[in-house]
Amino acid sequence: MYNRLLKKETKISVIGLGYVGLPIALEFAKQISIIGFDIKPERVELMKQGIDPSNELKAEAFINSDILFTSNPSDLKEASFHIIAVPTPTNSHNLPDLTPVLKASETVGRVLKKGDYVVYESTVYPGCTEDDCVPVLERFSNLKCGTDFKVGFSPERINPGDTNHTLTKIVKVTSGCDEESAENIAKTYELIIKVGVHRASSIKVAEAAKIIENTQRDINIAFMNELSIIFNKLGVNTYEVLEAAGTKWNFLKFYPGLVGGHCIGVDPYYLSFKAKALGYHPQMIDSGRFINDSMGRYIGKQTVKKIIAAGKGLKEARVLIMGITFKEDVTDIRNSKVADVIKELDDFGITVEVIDPGAMKHEVKEEYGIDLKEKPSGKYDAVILAVSHKEYADLDEPFFKELLNNDGIVVDVKGILRGKILNHTYWSL
Repeated sequence: MYNRLLKKETKISVIGLGYVGLPIALEFAKQISIIGFDIKPERVELMKQGIDPSNELKAEAFINSDILFTSNPSDLKEASFHIIAVPTPTNSHNLPDLTPVLKASETVGRVLKKGDYVVYESTVYPGCTEDDCVPVLERFSNLKCGTDFKVGFSPERINPGDTNHTLTKIVKVTSGCDEESAENIAKTYELIIKVGVHRASSIKVAEAAKIIENTQRDINIAFMNELSIIFNKLGVNTYEVLEAAGTKWNFLKFYPGLVGGHCIGVDPYYLSFKAKALGYHPQMIDSGRFINDSMGRYIGKQTVKKIIAAGKGLKEARVLIMGITFKEDVTDIRNSKVADVIKELDDFGITVEVIDPGAMKHEVKEEYGIDLKEKPSGKYDAVILAVSHKEYADLDEPFFKELLNNDGIVVDVKGILRGKILNHTYWSL
């Protein structure tokens, strides 16, 4: 397989061209013939024009790429090595929603041939590839895994908005259903991963390694968030405490904040689901998720308390929220916990306006029913700096003075304004 790909006797297909799939497809396309498939024709048309719909890649990333962008599943027949990189979200009950990855498996299964490879990059619970996805591939192809085709798992590790830790600079974990596939998959990824790959001993090990990466971060951030609640009651600034503690060489530098998005805010639920299916109730994982999921409401309540303390009537109060993406310096609004802050303020009858330098107005409206404003309008009783975009890094007190009424409040979720706000009520996690 590896040699056939190098000689361009066959092609790699990448199914799902989001913030994970598109960079992989374009990187491989520098050396191998690629078919980039996405179910949304409008996204495909943008990519044909050299535009990344996720706003992560620049136009030059598309130059000199041997790639066919398509939304036609029949085009996948030309490929023999299929990479599935679709989302793995949770539903409204925080249970795994495998619909995208199973639908992608069905699409690939319909074009699968003897000798083909299928590699999953979507984050799932250990066992999902072999127990849930392979049966779909076998059913729609009428082929047998291991005998007729090979399967592997190589979890994505892309960090949205991070221009330093990009695809080729992050060690890739690879695995296969047997020794032959494991080696072929590893060698294929070594073509694009400059820092090398780690060959996991099995597909389940690779699945588990990925899911604990994000779960570990989730638990550590939850600890910081819990500390921030305690320190708030003590009247101590959390960031000052962390700054002092961080002078010890082995102190782990995590910070409080809103934990949303489609990775850290979702993946622990997959591991928790699998643990419960095995008869074990994971207390630490679930506790971390509970704390982090409640932080948006907590920030909203603290803002309300500050408004009341300033003698303002809640029905007449106006609050400006700066930032609605799930993290700084990205345009992605999926599973943004800023929405929970807004919902809490709405429940108290407060008028809320939202601005963001990168979020798409139509996406915010579609996802949350919120009309994103182009710029602030009038005076506010509180301004919540919810996302620390680079555009907000140099803001100072005169900026907020122009926005705020007398006795106005500045809520600084990430603590980037610490020491800058001296003449207004200031609060941060």
